[in-house]
Amino acid sequence: MAKTRVVVVDDSALVRSLLTEIINRQPDMQCIGAASDPIVAREMIRSLNPDVITLDVEMPRMDGIDFLSKLMRLRPMPVVMVSTLTERGAEVTLKALELGAIDFVAKPKIGVADGLRQLGADITEKIRTAARAQVRKLVTAPAPTAADAARPAAPVASLGRLSTEKLVFIGASTGGTEATKEVLMALPPDCPAVMITQHMPAGFTTSYAARLDGLCRIRVAEARDGERVLPGHAYLAPGGLHLSVERSGANYIARVQDGEPVNRHKPSVEVLFKSAARVVGPNALGIMLTGMGADGARAMREMRDAGSYNFCQDEASCVVFGMPREAIAAGAAHEVLPLTRIAPALLDRLRSTAGMSLNRV
Repeated sequence: MAKTRVVVVDDSALVRSLLTEIINRQPDMQCIGAASDPIVAREMIRSLNPDVITLDVEMPRMDGIDFLSKLMRLRPMPVVMVSTLTERGAEVTLKALELGAIDFVAKPKIGVADGLRQLGADITEKIRTAARAQVRKLVTAPAPTAADAARPAAPVASLGRLSTEKLVFIGASTGGTEATKEVLMALPPDCPAVMITQHMPAGFTTSYAARLDGLCRIRVAEARDGERVLPGHAYLAPGGLHLSVERSGANYIARVQDGEPVNRHKPSVEVLFKSAARVVGPNALGIMLTGMGADGARAMREMRDAGSYNFCQDEASCVVFGMPREAIAAGAAHEVLPLTRIAPALLDRLRSTAGMSLNRV
């Protein structure tokens, strides 16, 4: 089997050396070059034609975001970002994912050598995933004209009097930050509450939730333990903690707790979806988006067995068709749809059952 050929781009000689060592220890991959900045990297990519590159966010001569933007327009290829675990690092990383980076690794601010060695398995797994991912060319939208600015926004169709007992559950991993954004941006302000588990480390979910909140008609925030789950709001599992739902009288509440990783993940989709099956039953709607692995597949089948209605993203629109494929194979899906069709289908399903509590069905 041919090895995955990787180019490392980082301004730190120590990080370049460590990443090269980590990659070359793997039997299925090889670091074929290491560049200190994007200008050197550009020539290296032309001459070596790597399968994957790892890219530092902040570098001299041209920062990682500018380089990534040019790369994804002119020569799209799988990119794994290497980000510093800071608030600015989180915001820049989210921009990189928007531009088409497959995934990211958060390197520690101190103890970089030990930290990266401990992350070796995570780094190489993300490189493997990136090598198999669907990469799309970045298309720059035309600048808005004065006529565009004057045109009224399209009206948002109301869902009417929806039962507050209905809840939407979303699970996602690799490629999921943008996929979840697309679903949430299409939801009207009166939609049922949405609970989301996106595989993401601590330190990044705060920025991600804030970014979604600024783009969506619904309110989006990190979930807080014990808070009431309300319509028109989305609740994101904080990085490094599990999110689930519980019943308190007539209300649903969010449960945010530490614990052992489930399916190697924390937060885990399995934890959230199991609580949906147990607590919400036929008033739940499940959505499985792009991601590597099988986290949440069995629990999504439990949701269906408990009466929920489930959607899975189709292979053609996934960055990585892992989690949806496993959920489909488990018999969890009612509908398998392109990403652009999931929110409209969800709203159609909600309108068809508007005002009805399904507890007694």
